[in-house]
Amino acid sequence: MPEPTVVRELVTNFAVAAAILILGLWLAKRLKNLMSKVMIKRGVDAMLASFMSSIAYILAAAFIVIAALGHLGIQTTSLVAIIGAAGLAIGLALQGSLANFASGVMIIAFRPFKVGDFVEAGGAVGVVEGIQIFSTQMKTGDNKTIIIPNANITNSNITNYSTKDTRRVDLVFGIGYDDDIKKAKQILEDIVTNDERILKDPAPVVAVSELADSSVNFIVRPWVNAADYWAVYWDLTETVKLVFDKEGISIPYPQQDVHMHQAA
Repeated sequence: MPEPTVVRELVTNFAVAAAILILGLWLAKRLKNLMSKVMIKRGVDAMLASFMSSIAYILAAAFIVIAALGHLGIQTTSLVAIIGAAGLAIGLALQGSLANFASGVMIIAFRPFKVGDFVEAGGAVGVVEGIQIFSTQMKTGDNKTIIIPNANITNSNITNYSTKDTRRVDLVFGIGYDDDIKKAKQILEDIVTNDERILKDPAPVVAVSELADSSVNFIVRPWVNAADYWAVYWDLTETVKLVFDKEGISIPYPQQDVHMHQAA
């Protein structure tokens, strides 16, 4: 039988180790909550604050467990080495997921877009419905759901159409070379002026942009509120066609003139 002194020492060590574990985990949890509250109070995104505080808690808990085991006399050096090797193996196996994870943290931290924004990112266009750690969910105009890995988003250009309150509508209209350029330009200017949704400042632009192979091309670039973009785009296209037809202005299609020469 073990001697009473040895038993007392084992009981004491076990009690101290249990106290370190219980008190340490309690303090780690309190620090986790405090860290999350401070980050949110300083304007950090709630999802990022929760994620960072959880990581801090896991690291603290691991340190506390190792300290408790060490107080019991258990050799923790080999345990740490095993944990490190396992972490390295898992990291190599999940490097794609880790890239998505890191990209998710960047999206949450730098906020290139938010839920509800209409964006073009990762090869897709749609309204952002949700931003998770590993992926971002978007809804297309025809009501499809697209799940995009976060790494695909951060590794490519991001176009956010919802950031600004106003947008410029870019349209090109071609007329025939035999048509009256000044008359066509005046028609386009009148159409733009008569649309109340088009902003006065910045002023819209109507100008000849190109003498193309089959047409004289006009650019029409009015500014509108972002919510009116597509309605104005479609309405202007239809109105220009109707007025050009009424005023006898042609909209030519690609064509070639063939000249026949008779040899002597």
